Amino acid sequence: MWQPGNRSWWVLLAAALLIVGLWPPSDDRSLAAKVVNWAADPGDTLPVLPGPLARAESDDVRAVEAHDLQTRMYDELYALGGWTRLRLQLKVAGDPLNRSTERQLLVAAGVLVAFIVWRFEKTDEKRRR
Repeated sequence: MWQPGNRSWWVLLAAALLIVGLWPPSDDRSLAAKVVNWAADPGDTLPVLPGPLARAESDDVRAVEAHDLQTRMYDELYALGGWTRLRLQLKVAGDPLNRSTERQLLVAAGVLVAFIVWRFEKTDEKRRR
């Protein structure tokens, strides 16, 4: 029966941890996306571009002013460009692909890594004999 070597176990462990980190849950972002969001703004100091005002809020002067202030703060930072713009984008970034597509690709990558480890381990066993 085939037993993976020490190096193969480490490759399989790294692949498994990568898949777990990238796996998107059914109703939220993946762990990797959350880490990227946090790394872009660990102190939660950057503004987020607000969504459009609801109809009921558009009549409230204070709500409109607060919305405009937040939009203005975001636009001023976004206009700076460079690292600041990238941080603003990464703070709200989600997973790059559709959840089902991402899951299929992750499963395929896991199977491919397992096959490659198995194949190279078999080749190493033949060389040792």
